[in-house]
Amino acid sequence: MFVLDASISAAWALPDETSELAGSLLTKVHEEGAVVPSLWWYEIRNVLLVAERRKRISAGDADAFIRSLAGLAIRIEALGDGRAIVRLARVHQLSVYGATYLDLAIREGLPLGTFDRKLSQAAACESVSLLGT
Repeated sequence: MFVLDASISAAWALPDETSELAGSLLTKVHEEGAVVPSLWWYEIRNVLLVAERRKRISAGDADAFIRSLAGLAIRIEALGDGRAIVRLARVHQLSVYGATYLDLAIREGLPLGTFDRKLSQAAACESVSLLGT
């Protein structure tokens, strides 16, 4: 099990963002499951909506992708302590959204799967293992 960032999930839906890492983490979700903060559902839907507006994906494909996510072994966790999340965001110059994934990985003692470079650097500083690096 690992903490799944929206950047990886988005790559599963967007043909121009596919990668070996995204594919291997999708396999890992099927085999072991993943955990995400509740924020993830909103982030992934927003990514798809923006991609739809930019003609990178059709509305039908976006809707089908959301339905397919429901079939994956993804556990949705409540958001953590807001003070801890803001501290991580300040210390590592992350968005609060990114710090939410890092906080979850720290709380759960799980590795993190992300394409976000700043989040990866922050995870390394916090001794959180990264997948695919």
